[in-house]
Amino acid sequence: MRDLPTPTQPLFESLPNGLAGQTARRRLLRPSSASTDAAPALSVAWARHQDEVVEAQRLRYKVFAEEMGARLSSPAAELDVDMFDPYCDHLIVRDQATLKVVGTYRVLPPHQAKRIGCLYSESEFDLVRLAHLKPKMVELGRSCVHRDYRSGSVIMALWAGLGEYMQRWGIESMLGCASVPIHDGGHYAASLSRLFQQRHLAPIEYHAFPRLPLPVDELNQSLEVDPPALIKGYLRLGARICGLPAWDPDFNVADFLTLLRVNEMNPRYARHFLGLPAATA
Repeated sequence: MRDLPTPTQPLFESLPNGLAGQTARRRLLRPSSASTDAAPALSVAWARHQDEVVEAQRLRYKVFAEEMGARLSSPAAELDVDMFDPYCDHLIVRDQATLKVVGTYRVLPPHQAKRIGCLYSESEFDLVRLAHLKPKMVELGRSCVHRDYRSGSVIMALWAGLGEYMQRWGIESMLGCASVPIHDGGHYAASLSRLFQQRHLAPIEYHAFPRLPLPVDELNQSLEVDPPALIKGYLRLGARICGLPAWDPDFNVADFLTLLRVNEMNPRYARHFLGLPAATA
């Protein structure tokens, strides 16, 4: 088995597009009666101007660089900024008590993917088998939650915002790179890959091919592993893994390309968590 080396971390503004000119709908999420008194009230909304995008980029920097150890070559200090940000819509969750941004997703809609000429995930995967999905597919990325708010409520708020977005724009598929740290040399990720191949693999017509594959055959694939909470949530929604993982040396992670089709979503979660109607036969 070959241990992976520790790599360095290079990486690559205007208003976000897609929802520009529209009134962002804010949703206030209050603790349920079963929640503790300390549970925060959260609001979820799409960034309306660049100042809000910067808040999301600052949170991304704190999570990816300060917490996870990524070394970002960003043009702005203490912000995670790359070439895709100006083309994306940025979803943010705030703690209503402090107004602090505590969670974010960015979404690259189809018309903006066409403008920039590619998806972020195409830098890591050959997506030729997914090309026919692009006209009604969004790419999700840079998802993160502040370390003090990882009880699940922030993710639920983000997914509620995404569900509303998908309904509004007639989106049929969501695609994104779900990242797994490889600080152990990649053995955990390789074992996850085995698990995904056995239980959560997308149909062959949706397979993608990593440009720099994680060498799973040279790593320990026999560990008893549990997927990270975010990936586990995707799988519960009905997402599938599109093949073997890519090794992203910039972030020192293994990336699993993850596809969620609206018509294949778990009806319970589509109805209750994303606010989407149950898929019909």
